[in-house]
Amino acid sequence: MTHRIEGREKVTGKARYAYEYPLEAPAYVSAVQAEAGKGEIVSVDAASARRLPGVLAVLSCENAPQLASRSNGELAVFQSRTVSYRGQFVAAVVAETLETAREAARLLRIEYAAEAPDVRLRDDHPGLYRPEEINTGVPADTEMGDPEAALSDSDVQVDVTYTTPAEHNNPMEPHTTVAHWNEDGSLTLYESTQGASTHQRTIARIFGLDREQVRVVSPHVGGGFGAKGTPRPNAVLAAMAAREVGRPVKFAVPRQQMYATTGYRTPTIQRLRLGAAADGTLNAIVHDVVEQTSTVREFAEQTAAPTRIMYRAPHRRTTHRVVALDVPTPSWMRAPGETPGMYALESALDELAAAAGIDPVELRIRNDTDHEPESGLPFSSRNLVACLREGAERFGWAGRDPAPRSRRAGRRLVGTGVAASTYPARLNPGRATARAEPDGTFTVRIAAADIGTGARTALALLAAETLKADLGRVRMEVGDSSFPTASVAGGSSGTASWGTAVVRACEALRERLNGAVPPEGVEASADTRDEVEAQERYARHAFGAQFAEVEVDVDTGEVRVSRMLGVFAAGRIVNPVTARSQFVGGMTMGIGMALMEESVMDERFGDYLNRDLAQYHVPACADVPDIEAVWLEESDPHLNPMGAKGIGEIGIVGAAAAIGNAVHHATGVRVRDLPITPPKLLARG
Repeated sequence: MTHRIEGREKVTGKARYAYEYPLEAPAYVSAVQAEAGKGEIVSVDAASARRLPGVLAVLSCENAPQLASRSNGELAVFQSRTVSYRGQFVAAVVAETLETAREAARLLRIEYAAEAPDVRLRDDHPGLYRPEEINTGVPADTEMGDPEAALSDSDVQVDVTYTTPAEHNNPMEPHTTVAHWNEDGSLTLYESTQGASTHQRTIARIFGLDREQVRVVSPHVGGGFGAKGTPRPNAVLAAMAAREVGRPVKFAVPRQQMYATTGYRTPTIQRLRLGAAADGTLNAIVHDVVEQTSTVREFAEQTAAPTRIMYRAPHRRTTHRVVALDVPTPSWMRAPGETPGMYALESALDELAAAAGIDPVELRIRNDTDHEPESGLPFSSRNLVACLREGAERFGWAGRDPAPRSRRAGRRLVGTGVAASTYPARLNPGRATARAEPDGTFTVRIAAADIGTGARTALALLAAETLKADLGRVRMEVGDSSFPTASVAGGSSGTASWGTAVVRACEALRERLNGAVPPEGVEASADTRDEVEAQERYARHAFGAQFAEVEVDVDTGEVRVSRMLGVFAAGRIVNPVTARSQFVGGMTMGIGMALMEESVMDERFGDYLNRDLAQYHVPACADVPDIEAVWLEESDPHLNPMGAKGIGEIGIVGAAAAIGNAVHHATGVRVRDLPITPPKLLARG
């Protein structure tokens, strides 16, 4: 068991984050957001701002330099007079101090030719369409058999609609860029990003540079949850401003501005129809999803994708429909697709269990499968049933009275719920180098990102294991695009993908080592592209089971999660310390999703009403009194050299459904529209 190798740096404040890089005479950027929800910029009056002492430049659509690539509308900063959504960056001030920049930004006067924005997602919107593909590159729709006929012939039927609201990632460290143009025309960005290599490629394209002319430095990141998976407008704006004033600039997006400019989870409307025999065996599954994208750039989340792999049923259909609204473009948020999709599926399965009079754990076990139902591929490993049984035993499920409102503790109703978890086990190509130093130590480099997950520690452990060296002799360097190329920290693929490259590089180094290390050292490298592309065809997924107990106050409707248990099967766990942190962190986010999190859209102005942590609520310590995460020993030879599946996201999948199912068991009230707030329980209690 190994604690984080960078832990001391973090707790003593020595770990350097993007905004903290000391550059000579930096200037500061303050951005201005659009006050119109849709329309055109008529004029920008910057006279008062420019007169303020210390102002170096004002940038807007009226004077911004043309970018080399404008294919991504979210990153085409100041390239048009068009306002696509309220909160879009429409101008910026660069000044000697941050205070001056903010005051000057306040003095800017921007006139709009405004139109009424269309911002409300509804399932009868005339603009709904089927995207060509969804986020993971898979088809928007799938169908097998005759699901309509099978539903009609089923002994037990469930037809329910669930909605989830827009949700925002809210990492502790804001989106931050420190930009510096070098004398040779190259660009250095100190960036809070989940992928230095990806960031480098995108920024180089936007500014018409060769990839090698851009360096992205990001050794420490204060969280991302998907919001930092791709570059955001702040990076483009900072680089543009630095070039304009001829000196380094710093730009940290204030939290209130993050809500419109750094991505969010799309709201969803999901209709689930399940048909089963009297014994609970599924005959048909139909999962229809409606969600939103923007007029700026299409993003279609794979919400129904987990339904395609979870339970066997001969007749099935999944569909995705999106509508382009006058809103910011949605993006990744921890376990995109699986998180909202499994909330609906696992809640509907609970409703089926109640309708059929079957225990919810038993119902899931009866519908387990040894192959992916729609692709037909065998699972590389699938221990969902083992997770359910282990969890039921640990949680004390056997003594549960299935009747709603059957347990009380004073003025509180007590209930328990269960839901399954799943997430794909992906492997992306990458590169790494491993070097033996003359002093007996080793240096391993890869442009991976440690966003607080402990990736640096896990990779160091794998390197030490492969090199057969003590961990203290391995120096693990990550977070710099000048290192060998790495995939983004996302999709629970980081350690699996980067670890494969690290292991292969260390194996190659061991083969080169022969006795004493020469004065110049010995280095070896690895590129895993061929290995990844040659993988056998298996369905690779992690699985788990979530159990929750809640207490609901009969007078106020307040819901408290009294205990949670997650049991997971995710291949080899490289480091138990960081693994538990990831599982528990995901489950805690699931509490927020179930009971608190909701970005509320003002339909008149087209802007989010709650734009800070005073109004956008997330769980605090008092909201999580007893939470436990355990895992099963799982050996899977079809994954990667480590046998690891990735665990960064599965902890949140199914957590909200387990809590929602527990609330129904406690109260008899089924809340199908997240979050589950007291008014929704009191109105129907």
